[in-house]
Amino acid sequence: MVSVKLFRISGRMLVSHDRMPEWRKFTVELRAVSVKDALERVYSELGSRHKLRRKHIRVERIEELPPDEAVSRDLAELSRLQGFVLYD
Repeated sequence: MVSVKLFRISGRMLVSHDRMPEWRKFTVELRAVSVKDALERVYSELGSRHKLRRKHIRVERIEELPPDEAVSRDLAELSRLQGFVLYD
């Protein structure tokens, strides 16, 4: 069985690259199976939300978090789940 881990990824993104370029800091917490999957998810979400290309996103730090250090309470509670049941 694959274990899902909690990651905190921080870095900088180039906002309004065509008018007044400005590098802004970002920090994202998310659940993923591996570091590679977490990085892909960050590129996808930031690119979708802010219309950025991958070259406009610079990742500076990726760290794996224990569930009790998560800022997002929803992610911390999801990480503590042992299983779930689906009813028809």
